[in-house]
Amino acid sequence: MPKVARSTILSAPVDRAWAVLRDFNGHDRWQPLVAASVIERGQPADRVGAVRRLRLADGTELREQLIALSDLEQTASWCLLDTPIPLFNCVAHVRLLPVTDGDRSFWSFEMRFDTRPGEEAAMIRLVGDDIIGAGFQALQTTLSTPA
Repeated sequence: MPKVARSTILSAPVDRAWAVLRDFNGHDRWQPLVAASVIERGQPADRVGAVRRLRLADGTELREQLIALSDLEQTASWCLLDTPIPLFNCVAHVRLLPVTDGDRSFWSFEMRFDTRPGEEAAMIRLVGDDIIGAGFQALQTTLSTPA
């Protein structure tokens, strides 16, 4: 099972970064890959079990389910339910930690998944660079705008 783990330092206090990341229905407000996000069945976005339907900028859709959310630990986990990308048994986990030097945030992102034989390297690049890397840059830009 491939694992992609990436981390970065955000130039914002952890509480401000967490306010953005904990919103399971808010990726369309900061992640340029996501054009629209809707929580199915009108559930609250912070309820474990909530399912979000994402329409990506290229028009494809996917569904993800929130499986853990902790404001105390500033962590969230979700699994991929439906996607046109060959990612199976996919679980993502994010965590924020305070960096007291400069009042910044340490953001850790990890994703484990299965894929078709021979596609592991391509999916690791896609997840690590195109998804996580783009997310790091996008959130950094969002947080650099005054609150």
